[in-house]
Amino acid sequence: MNTQLLQQARALDIDEQIELVEAIWDGIVSRGAVPALTEAQTTELDRRRADHLANPDEVVPWNEVKAAALDQIRP
Repeated sequence: MNTQLLQQARALDIDEQIELVEAIWDGIVSRGAVPALTEAQTTELDRRRADHLANPDEVVPWNEVKAAALDQIRP
């Protein structure tokens, strides 16, 4: 790893670091290089899908999930 580049990234403020990570991830995805899921992730997704199929009406809208998550991280 390029340690000089890493030091430059660490010197950014948190918002800039997040933007950098998002830009890097978007670049990875655009090249189709998304990493494979782990066995644990696959198992959890299978469990969640089965739960949803068994209980399709037990959902929380995305805007509520997002608002609750943002409430937890805001000072």
